[in-house]
Amino acid sequence: MSDLLPALRGVFGDPADLVWVDGVSLSASGLLGAATAVADRIAGAPVVALSATASIGTVVGVVGALLAGVPVVPMPPDSGPAERRHLLTDSGARLVLDADGGFPADDGVTVVPIDITARSSTSYPEPADGDVALILYTSGTTGAPKGVRLSRAAIAAGLDAVADAWSWTPDDVLAHGLPLFHVHGLVLGVLGPLRAGSRLVHTRRPTPEGYAAAGGTLYFGVPTVWSRVVADESAARALAGARLLVSGSAGLPVPVFERLAELTGQPPVERYGMTETLITVSSRADGERRAGQVGLPVRGVRTRLVGEDGAVLTEPDVVGELQVSGPTLFVDYLGKPDATEATRTDDGWFRTGDVARIGADGWHRIVGRASTDLIKSGGYRIGAGEVEDVLLGHPAVREAAVIGTPHPDLGQQVTAFVVADGVSGAELAEFVAVELSIHKRPRQVHLVDALPRNAMGKVQKKLLPGS
Repeated sequence: MSDLLPALRGVFGDPADLVWVDGVSLSASGLLGAATAVADRIAGAPVVALSATASIGTVVGVVGALLAGVPVVPMPPDSGPAERRHLLTDSGARLVLDADGGFPADDGVTVVPIDITARSSTSYPEPADGDVALILYTSGTTGAPKGVRLSRAAIAAGLDAVADAWSWTPDDVLAHGLPLFHVHGLVLGVLGPLRAGSRLVHTRRPTPEGYAAAGGTLYFGVPTVWSRVVADESAARALAGARLLVSGSAGLPVPVFERLAELTGQPPVERYGMTETLITVSSRADGERRAGQVGLPVRGVRTRLVGEDGAVLTEPDVVGELQVSGPTLFVDYLGKPDATEATRTDDGWFRTGDVARIGADGWHRIVGRASTDLIKSGGYRIGAGEVEDVLLGHPAVREAAVIGTPHPDLGQQVTAFVVADGVSGAELAEFVAVELSIHKRPRQVHLVDALPRNAMGKVQKKLLPGS
């Protein structure tokens, strides 16, 4: 692998607005100079965290860390104190890049402001392919989020694979307003354009009016975004000039798929992936798109289904756990060798934990989650255990169980069942919103007398209403 981000080196020219975030733009040379100034300040650090606001400063900070070869931990800008403490402590980050000057001072952490007007011409060698580029925290089925370490080689392979599937070229203009601290918004949505050479227009928030005004040829969104777009008919029709609309992070409801196709003149492309695998399956720009299905494995990726007995399923259209193999897989979970090992089979495949069907023609349909404890809400992956841990930290709470329940806009919403004294559901929801990211707060809190348990005392979530 040569350059991870060739657009920085002027391979595709030097457009004045290579990256445009919320009305502020930088050229390729301007971004390189500003990012190099950041690299000068953090070079040699073992890891750096970044408050990933929807700003051009976030782009500068991430690119600066990549130039310096310092693994970067993007943090949700609305993280509460408990979440911030976990991310900083678990990653070992003692430097925090701050794009907007709003990061709260924490003992033991040095805040490094990002100045997008600064410029440096220092030359940094390209780090090795296997070096860790990003540590993205993802919620699993239990406990606090785990740090997923992604190598430069995996990111390059993943971006090249989707560029092939989506016919992504320097002539494109990518438009989206997704958060910049996870795979969809950051890896695909920022590093993707810098690898493919296309311009990026980030709308700060993924609103229908913002998408309608962005002038993109390629749009990224999660199902919640697309459901809001189709509810605004004029905004949806304004996207008719785009060549590709991509939906991911959760299943796109069939009615939204069909309405989007009707209003824009083209059905959207759906794709499937995880933080640990990047994008592994997608429909193609030059191929068929089917409602409710996510397509075929991208270049370099293999998939298979495995039954409950561990045997590989060879018959088409049977349900099994989806496993994947290929160059886009993560290195490991930071500091958690047992958790890492648990995701790998003896022959090196990754256990996704998702249940799928693969048709005779190779098309994939994601059926559901092998566990009930991973909630997909508005494109976010939320671990029920993380929310439960916070609820149990409230002095009035004795027991708590969290599940995802259907929501017409978000796909799923966080719903909590709590045994507590002298506290309201609204107070508990606010308690979670303060300690964690706002999107992790329960939208419904049911105060109950007891939780259903089995003979061993384990909570039976499947017996909770709505599960």
